[in-house]
Amino acid sequence: MTNISQKFNKYLYSSAQRFLTYVQIDTQSDPNSSSSPTTEKQKDLGKVLVQELKQLGLDSAHMDEYGYVYAQLASNIQEPVPGICFCAHMDTSPDCSGKHVKPIVHSNYQGQDLILPDDSSVVIRLQDHPDLAEQIGHDIITASGTTLLGADNKAGVAEIMDAVQFWVQHPDVPHGPISILFTPDEEVGRGTDHVNLEKVNATYGYTIDGEKRGHLENETFSADGFTIKIEGISQHPGFAKGRMESAIKIASEIVGLLPKDHLSPESTENMEGFIHPVDISGSVETATIDFILRDFKTEKLEEYGMLLKSITHQVLKNYPHSKVQFIQTEQYRNMNEILVKHPACLENAMEAMRRAGLQPEMQSIRGGTDGSRLTFMGLPCPNIFAGEHAFHSKQEWVSIQDMQKATETIVHLAAIYAEKGT
Repeated sequence: MTNISQKFNKYLYSSAQRFLTYVQIDTQSDPNSSSSPTTEKQKDLGKVLVQELKQLGLDSAHMDEYGYVYAQLASNIQEPVPGICFCAHMDTSPDCSGKHVKPIVHSNYQGQDLILPDDSSVVIRLQDHPDLAEQIGHDIITASGTTLLGADNKAGVAEIMDAVQFWVQHPDVPHGPISILFTPDEEVGRGTDHVNLEKVNATYGYTIDGEKRGHLENETFSADGFTIKIEGISQHPGFAKGRMESAIKIASEIVGLLPKDHLSPESTENMEGFIHPVDISGSVETATIDFILRDFKTEKLEEYGMLLKSITHQVLKNYPHSKVQFIQTEQYRNMNEILVKHPACLENAMEAMRRAGLQPEMQSIRGGTDGSRLTFMGLPCPNIFAGEHAFHSKQEWVSIQDMQKATETIVHLAAIYAEKGT
């Protein structure tokens, strides 16, 4: 442990410079696209990563037709130990523009407001971002005010790449077989649709896609999609009395009856679940409402679906000739249902953080990660901090020093598996 820490004290980190390069490549995914990846521009970053990995000596590095980047670093010890996969996603959220990102480094942060130059109305204030209180003296990277930054999850990409560089430059630091996986389309819920686990060839995985320094996330929401399709009765509006049953009005009434002081994203926190309408479209004759259902207890999702059905049938009492169809589909499940069976996976990650000088803190994610699906696909995969904050917004920021600690945690984690053999 001491030897690795000493090497890191002298190591010339490259994660920040890599990150500044990566965020300037537009990789937004598109939830309305049916292609894989949903946007071809995600491959622009994939090509850069493959080239860098090959330059570091990982000749196995390649990108497949779906935009997934794979690479393997061979074990440098004789004893057989479990293979570990480190994973991050290349795409950025469609919620905020990711085109022409101009990253800015605010050196030696001292608690001041960070006014972003391309839109002075975008201000990152300590009172709005309490985690900044732990960043005094750090170097903070933001965008310029008109775009998101892309720390979610290009910080994780850069940290993994920096760990690979460290291993290559320090062949005496022990590690077992390492697999690198960079995915597209995580932000639109399709990050593992075409992942090839035979290529990954690992026993455990870790997404590097968390927030605060020292956080280890072992639990996600369970998630379903829920769609209500309404078939109303269309008539000429001039002769509609007693005949027309507008699907638009039916849909509006359903949304209007949703709980507001509970079971809603804007009124829930911590371990509370919610029902959230995300899209509504239609005409007098037909309308569709799409919802997402979220809770840490999977069985709650069925209850939420039943509530939506009850609300809909209540509304339809006033529209006796209209019809409705319900579709509930599984999206992902709480990875803790599987991770509890693999305690070493979590214990080793916490020990790695302690060796990096951090106090680990187990957290639950009010959302999901690629790790959620990978875990249920057979690759137990908790989520390690990447240092990203205020993601999906123009106020997104990351600390260079936090990124360095994430890289150090990755290297310590691989060494722990090499030591323990499990």
